[in-house]
Amino acid sequence: MPATSLADWLRSVSDDALAALLRSRRDLATPPPSDTTVLATRAGAPGSVSRACENLDTFALAVLDALVLAGADTEAVTLDEITRLVGAPVREAVDLLRERAIAWGDDENLRVLPAAKEVAGSYPAGLGAPSAALDGVDVAALIAETGDDERALLNTLAAGPPIGRTRDAATTLPLDQAVTPVQRLLARGLLTRRDGGTVELPRQAGIALRGGHAFSEDTLVEPDLPLNPHQPSTVDQTAAGEALEFVRVLENLLTTWSRTPPPVLKAGGLGVRELKKLARDLDVDETRAILLAELAVGAGLVADSQTTSPEWVPTTLTDSWLASAPAQRWITVAQAWLELPRLPGLAGQRDAKDRPLAPLAEDLRRPLAVTARRRVLRTLADLPRGCGVKSTDELVRVLAWRAPRRGGRLRDEIVRWTMAEATAVGVVALGALTTAAGALLEDDRATALGQMGEALPKPVDQVLVQADLTVVAPGPLEAELAAEIQAVADIESAGHATVYRVTETSVRRALDTGRTAGELHDLFSTRSATPVPQSLTYLIDDVARRHGRLRGGVAGCFLRCDDEVLVAEVLANASADDLELRKIAPTVLISPLPLAEVLDGLRAAGFAPAAEGPDGRVFDLRPSGKRVPARARPARRVAPSDPGISPEQLNAVIAHVRAGDKAAGSRRGAAVRLPGGGGADTSSTLALLTKATREQRQVWIGFVDSHGTATQRVVTPVRVGGGVVEGSDQERYPLHRITSAALVEDD
Repeated sequence: MPATSLADWLRSVSDDALAALLRSRRDLATPPPSDTTVLATRAGAPGSVSRACENLDTFALAVLDALVLAGADTEAVTLDEITRLVGAPVREAVDLLRERAIAWGDDENLRVLPAAKEVAGSYPAGLGAPSAALDGVDVAALIAETGDDERALLNTLAAGPPIGRTRDAATTLPLDQAVTPVQRLLARGLLTRRDGGTVELPRQAGIALRGGHAFSEDTLVEPDLPLNPHQPSTVDQTAAGEALEFVRVLENLLTTWSRTPPPVLKAGGLGVRELKKLARDLDVDETRAILLAELAVGAGLVADSQTTSPEWVPTTLTDSWLASAPAQRWITVAQAWLELPRLPGLAGQRDAKDRPLAPLAEDLRRPLAVTARRRVLRTLADLPRGCGVKSTDELVRVLAWRAPRRGGRLRDEIVRWTMAEATAVGVVALGALTTAAGALLEDDRATALGQMGEALPKPVDQVLVQADLTVVAPGPLEAELAAEIQAVADIESAGHATVYRVTETSVRRALDTGRTAGELHDLFSTRSATPVPQSLTYLIDDVARRHGRLRGGVAGCFLRCDDEVLVAEVLANASADDLELRKIAPTVLISPLPLAEVLDGLRAAGFAPAAEGPDGRVFDLRPSGKRVPARARPARRVAPSDPGISPEQLNAVIAHVRAGDKAAGSRRGAAVRLPGGGGADTSSTLALLTKATREQRQVWIGFVDSHGTATQRVVTPVRVGGGVVEGSDQERYPLHRITSAALVEDD
């Protein structure tokens, strides 16, 4: 006999089938349902059904629509009926719907939950309501009689939705008096009039226009995903180049914000002006600047200073990150992006109150961002190794087909943002997932680190010095050499080959750090693969000759110089008053201002002073930059592979449900309960349970569980004492929670 309800059908299925249901719809298992009736009630709740449909693909949803069209929410239909309506084999999709308890029953008695109508919407399959006037009519022949203009209108409505707004619906005319296509279709019965301004395409006409089925063939087939094959090494090396560039610009961000941290907006986030300045300072567009700022904070390298005038300041983690190897720096950033519970792409858009969403603001937080990001990357991971998608738009279409109800209004944009961000960070290149990113996706950091290390260009230990005072690094420089070159030259252009330029200012900067002219000459002579041009030698010597003749130290501060003429020049300069300089000896000046401020003022006036320490040697006066303590990072939000409900938990929930069914279906004698239902009488309950223990009989008990839910069980007590009854299944039931009890009668 076929099941008459979902609860009856669930009682008849195996434990394995219940386990599959609870794995696919985990909300049904918490708290554990007391019996199958409760489980079926939860499974039919509209919210739960809607969530269960989020992971269904377009074909499975089409089969669900067909079940609704066939009226399976009110009466049983057959599998063959649904196959004919869909026009394709549907068993696999129906089995999936049954596994999730959205549909139930055997092939001859298929039913769907009433809540499925809400999922299907007002127009299941994009079809209108059936028209009684077309029952028994050859609709295809009727359509064949229409003209081209009428047919074009019918095809538009057949594509969905099946309604249209028109003033021609105001009146219904006989066919011989009809003038417009709408009026003629109304007269033929191929349109129905809903009101004075709306017409609807009847369901029979829509199906006929779709070739006799509820769906056009192309909607039931997953779109193709064209691929470009590449050598995996090409993908990895291309991504490594992008990774190096992203990390380099992120280093510049940290340096910039160390010197001049931007303020935190009152509402949180980074202001428009500060964002534009950051993009200008880093020489990137605003989209890239937003991603850099978000990942700097997401990786714990930058934080809100949380002072009375809060600023975005690099944390103490910055120094160790800057000192680490390039592959290690990348993996920190890539991991932060992978686990970022935010959508940087939302920055600049407007909220419900038409206010712009600021980078780093709380409004960009989206808890499902991590899941959506991983879904895109896992799709790429499933492709043949080295193969990349030709077009992001084609990937968008495929993912939309696979889960059309998931992601809300941002579904397609999230895919585009993810691909763009992944390419920028060096996780994806040429439309393909890199080997390192694939390992990181599986939480294998060691392999990811090794793979990125292999893909990165090998550090070079030489540069090419040009006659125009440019220095070309043909690849990433060794860390020590990079620090030396950056001290004496400015980056002019970056990329796979970085171009530096040596200027008077950059040479002076190097001398300010304590380097000597001889050390700079040695640097270029030993590290340049090309001859050092005379112009560079002259520049270094000229700047060094003037550098440090005037020296300053900390007194208030003081300035000293062996050249009394130069001291007189300084005092005669207009800046001397602003710097509050005064002479205390023929070769010594002092000022109450900080030494750094005095030296900056003198440099602005055209002098070239240097700072000296207590031992008289030149030292670097520049600050290392602001720092704030690193914030404790939250625990990992998403495991590489969500384990779901454990087998032990599943077994416990299923046993709980089966026990509830057994209790509900047992015949029981007179119950022992307190008057008014306030709980079982303790002495009577103890006597009954003691008797059942002695006679090894089953007892039906009603009790309130730890969630406060009233439930019932059939137990065989093996021990009673200490305020607890222990059953043969090793379950323990506190006596104070038992509300009623009765011996189970034999059948």
